[in-house]
Amino acid sequence: MEFESDKEDHKAPKSGNKDYIKFESGNKNYTKPVSGNKDNKDYTEPEPAKEPSLKIIGTAHVSDESVKEVRETILETRPDVVAVELDLNRLQNLKMEAAGQKPDKELNIREIIKSDQLTAFLASGFLSYMQKKIGDEVGVKPGAEMLAAVSAAEEVGASIALIDRDIQITLKRALNQMSFWEKMKFAYGLIASFFASDEDLEDIEKIKEGDTLAEVMEYFKDMSPQAYHVLVDERDAYMARMLLDLPEGRVVAVVGAGHQSGIKEYMSHPEKIPEITELLRIEVPKVSITKLLVFAIPVIFIAIFLMAFLNGININMGLLQFVLLTGGLGFIGTLVAGGKIYSALTAFVVSPVTVIHPLLASGWFAGIVEAKLRKVSMDDLVELPKCESLREMWENKLFRVLLVVVGANIGTSIGTFIAIPNVLWPLISKLIGY
Repeated sequence: MEFESDKEDHKAPKSGNKDYIKFESGNKNYTKPVSGNKDNKDYTEPEPAKEPSLKIIGTAHVSDESVKEVRETILETRPDVVAVELDLNRLQNLKMEAAGQKPDKELNIREIIKSDQLTAFLASGFLSYMQKKIGDEVGVKPGAEMLAAVSAAEEVGASIALIDRDIQITLKRALNQMSFWEKMKFAYGLIASFFASDEDLEDIEKIKEGDTLAEVMEYFKDMSPQAYHVLVDERDAYMARMLLDLPEGRVVAVVGAGHQSGIKEYMSHPEKIPEITELLRIEVPKVSITKLLVFAIPVIFIAIFLMAFLNGININMGLLQFVLLTGGLGFIGTLVAGGKIYSALTAFVVSPVTVIHPLLASGWFAGIVEAKLRKVSMDDLVELPKCESLREMWENKLFRVLLVVVGANIGTSIGTFIAIPNVLWPLISKLIGY
């Protein structure tokens, strides 16, 4: 297949006189050629054969110029296939948002606030918010260029290929491979960008320029090499494989500017592309120091209290301090996060128990109570990325619940670490005779 932009040669079979239809198989969404039939009443005389080629358009996801370029290119070239940097869920969500529709499924708050889901949800939510914030500055909705590509493809009768990996798989793989400190830097970067001034968002088109784009990508790579590998390199490889697997014909691919060079590089050297099954697999996170601490702390607490009790040491005061520190700071953390009093009381009751149970978190319980009290609905989930200010986010019920989850967990954690020198160490001193 030939890149029209730089005339690099890529192997592809010759094009025939064929129509194209959508075809889905597993996690792949692409097009499949089917032969025409002259006996069919809908049969139309095929166009002359076209030389197979591939034109990759690198876009800024919130740029009006990108929307125009995508639409004009597709209408002018009339390709057989239009490939877009979307998965099926994101395409459906974009279409529903464009049509003003809302999801009809129920919101499962328990699933969202589980620790392994919450981080991915927050990361996805902040990224969606930032895209919308930038888009509002230039009057373009996030994903508008992808919808323009889909619309133009339908106008010219081209098939649509969804070539990106499922966003949930991507986020889970990224979070699983990031270290604790990388996650902290990533979270800081997201929160800092939330307060970006209008001046920081002026020249959106600059992100398509080679030098500027290279600087941005290099900064992201330095901040979190593991996240960069999953979010950029792996997706470049995945999309390159999807493009190589497309049927013969003229193809226009619409992708983010940051993926353009990587995709071309992988298509030039397909032997470097990992197996698709490898790119879709969600590995069990490796045991880290942080996880060892999470499991070690409750074991240490229980062991020291048990040993003190068996040695005849009075542990009543130590237990009371432990409950007041963990429960009390879980209570305060919930209130500081804007939680209701019943949610805070829940955090107070469960915090001492969750400290000695590594698979539970006080924020889960406080968050569930908060969600019931605030009557969180799917509308809150839909509206969260649309918030344009801190005040609007504060008024969003789901955001308030997430704050309570985080606040209760942080408060309980602080209480636990304070309890180590003030509760455990005195017991240890008595055990060793100091």
